Amino acid sequence: MPDLRDLEIIIHSKVPLVVIETYEEPRALELIARAGIKQNMPVFIWSITEGMKRIDLEHVVAERLTNEPDATLAHIKATGRPGLYVLCDFHPFLQDNPKNVRLLKEIAMRYEQLQHTVILLSHALSIPPEIKRYCAQMELSLPSDEELLSMIRDEASLWSNRNAGQKVRTDNRTLEKLVANLRGMTHSDARRLARGAIIDDGAITASDLPDMNKAKFQLLDMGSVLSYEYDTADFAEVGGLLGLKRWLQQRRDVFHNPQPQLDLPKGILLLGVQGSGKSLAAKAVAGLWGVPLLRLDCAALYNKFIGESEKNLRDALKLADTLAPCVLWLDELEKGIATEDNDNGTSKRLLGTMLTWMAERNKPVFIVATSNDITRLPPELVRKGRLDEIFFVDLPQENVRRDIFAIHLRKRGLNPDMFDLDRLARACEGFSGAEIEQAVVAGLYRCAAEQTPLDAQHILQEIAATNPLAVVMAEKIAQLRAWAADRTVAAD
Repeated sequence: MPDLRDLEIIIHSKVPLVVIETYEEPRALELIARAGIKQNMPVFIWSITEGMKRIDLEHVVAERLTNEPDATLAHIKATGRPGLYVLCDFHPFLQDNPKNVRLLKEIAMRYEQLQHTVILLSHALSIPPEIKRYCAQMELSLPSDEELLSMIRDEASLWSNRNAGQKVRTDNRTLEKLVANLRGMTHSDARRLARGAIIDDGAITASDLPDMNKAKFQLLDMGSVLSYEYDTADFAEVGGLLGLKRWLQQRRDVFHNPQPQLDLPKGILLLGVQGSGKSLAAKAVAGLWGVPLLRLDCAALYNKFIGESEKNLRDALKLADTLAPCVLWLDELEKGIATEDNDNGTSKRLLGTMLTWMAERNKPVFIVATSNDITRLPPELVRKGRLDEIFFVDLPQENVRRDIFAIHLRKRGLNPDMFDLDRLARACEGFSGAEIEQAVVAGLYRCAAEQTPLDAQHILQEIAATNPLAVVMAEKIAQLRAWAADRTVAAD
């Protein structure tokens, strides 16, 4: 076992304090007990509820006199026989508690005399600087593909035994996808998710994968910074963008099945007019490729405490790697990564973190970034190599406007064939996709108030009453189009 070997190396290295951050406490305790037996050292465990007791012997009784944290550390310090001491969930007793920090430091400094190894075991630990130099960090390994497959088969056997010997139904391709989607999970979490995929109907099918990915994301929750987009659009819901659709189709198989002679697709930047469908296109990429969509809210990265903004980004990117293969949607990128001079360097540090991850990542995480103002983005972020291509999403042409009308009418239970789509498409020249949708919505509201069925005339009245963005902000849109003409690839 590599984890056992790593722990033994740390013990032999005479490191006085070992930090293990994990949610798998039972697995970590079993590992530590095995290491103690192999090293012929007694192993003690402490918790605030049970005090201290040995875990490498059977029928042990907790020593209730050592319930209090400072008494426990004093007891370890006074004990002459070398041993392994595991302190479970000790992190609250290191915050703003100089006595406990000092006791730990004294135990560490007297390692040559005491030969004690203290293991701090918790889901998360912030080590005080006074003792950081005496610590070694250890992470429990995640299950390999072979171990994941073995877990799935174990859970399938258990289900079969409980259901009169029925076999769990699946196929090799779906099983491979399930293993891929379980990568990055701990042993216990992976087993629980595999059990959840089987238990309801005794089958592992493609329909189980989205629900499992949602559950996986919830276990690794990032709060408001990173969100799991449950509704990923089909490209049938996106009017136009034929060039982008063709580009994505060409790379779909390589993304799912990497080939030695081809690099994994890295990502794209969608630049365009507000309301032109960039966000819908980002969702459609995940829908087309059949992978989870994670949305990184760039504006939510910022935190008033120094270093927390960068940590938010690192945690979000680490989670994206864990959920790979996936699409990472960087919405309105300029709001979070644009380099500003009035934020004490935070945006520059965020940029550095992002560039490092983009250069070093080897997981299938495809970036779809959207931006309304590329001039605010640093050139090193959008150059070739960081992203594969920059697509410009312009206002839709007449044929695309016709398709957009049909999509939104059909979405609301109306038959597009009952409307003069050609006339509607001609009437809304200069409208974005969002403005076309709102013309349909406003027409429905008007008809609901008048208690009449919607027809083309109602929509034409709403079109006539609308000043599209192409008119309101004509100068800015013309400037954006001029910039994009020779620098980007047309999405349509």
